[in-house]
Amino acid sequence: MSRPGFLLSAWPWRSVVYLLTGALTGVVTLVGIVVSVVVCGALALVLVGLPLLVVPALGGIPVARAERCRMRLIDRDTAAGRHRTPSTPGLRPWLTTRLREQSTWRELGYALLFAGLLWPVDALAVTLALLCPLSMVATPLLMATAGDGREVKVLKQWTVTTWPTAFGVAVLGLLLLGLCAYLLGVTAGARAGLARLLIAPREGELDARVVELARSRVRLVDAFEAERRRIERDLHDGAQQRLVALTMALGLARLDAPPGPLADRLAKAQEEAGQALVELRELIHGIHPKVLTDYGLQAAVSDAADRCAVPVDVDLELPGRLTPAIESAAHFVVCEALANVARHSGAGRARVSGGHHDGRLFLEVRDDGRGGADPSAGSGLTGLGDRVSVLDGRLALTSPPGGPTLLRVEFPCEVTKAADRFA
Repeated sequence: MSRPGFLLSAWPWRSVVYLLTGALTGVVTLVGIVVSVVVCGALALVLVGLPLLVVPALGGIPVARAERCRMRLIDRDTAAGRHRTPSTPGLRPWLTTRLREQSTWRELGYALLFAGLLWPVDALAVTLALLCPLSMVATPLLMATAGDGREVKVLKQWTVTTWPTAFGVAVLGLLLLGLCAYLLGVTAGARAGLARLLIAPREGELDARVVELARSRVRLVDAFEAERRRIERDLHDGAQQRLVALTMALGLARLDAPPGPLADRLAKAQEEAGQALVELRELIHGIHPKVLTDYGLQAAVSDAADRCAVPVDVDLELPGRLTPAIESAAHFVVCEALANVARHSGAGRARVSGGHHDGRLFLEVRDDGRGGADPSAGSGLTGLGDRVSVLDGRLALTSPPGGPTLLRVEFPCEVTKAADRFA
């Protein structure tokens, strides 16, 4: 409203529409509340309407939803209302959840206030601030038509008998119309602020939703990791064993076959089966390496370092096993970082170090390559950041041109059991 072009913008008309629709919606709300209370009260006399008393109690939900839609006329950042989702489907769990929510009763209180007090205020504001100035602006027109050019009453109070006075009243009406545009804006803003105060989510509810979102995210991560381990186990115990058996059967058939084209085909088939077995083992290792499940993150990082094309020094000391989701995410980050070192850095040597202290897992991957890694150049580093952030971790990358490159990762976690001893 402090901008010079407020009067020429759409905001005064938005305020008028907001207040006008408030008056209309208030009338509908009042009629709906009165009818529902009367009907349910009458039926309650014969013990039929007692369960129906929840209908007026839940009447604030659609009223609050309509109010949030109307508030977008003057506040584009209005937050949508959210109610908790019942743990089980069905009408009874939904009703129980709604009736236990504080927001349901706040919205009912707003609906009663809206039906009893707020909508007359909206109607009065529109009448006084819009219709009165417009009727003054129309004084010359009314004098020429209804007054036969001789006289006309202004606002049913004052009589105008001359044309100069009629045009003077019209000019005064224009000035009042501009002033009333600001008054309408103030009224609509105050009205929306009151509605927001009554039906907006409270801080405690927002905190509870954040906690629930965090818990649901952890559950999704755990379910994802469990599914990865199941796929790895099925491939290891099923498809891989079948390929081993097929390779052995082809080898035995090759020994029994006489030299010739058949023996050559069997040799070729055995070679292809062996190659497929190697690729399947690499796939299984990429999904969830068995060494990570059996021996933990420290052994899995050492195994990844041995597989890397660039020589890698490992200095990782962990006091025990971590949660499966943390171990899987940390191993994924190390493997992806070492893969980037081998493909893009031109490094002659890399180093993986870290440990666990103060309730956090720290990992660093450093190389002596050319540097210049840019997260915006591809989705690899962005994917690493997303994988880390899901577990409330932090990822930092330092890679100046000319090197060295340092990737640092932190995960909040606790040690779940003592470290396994491995060769």
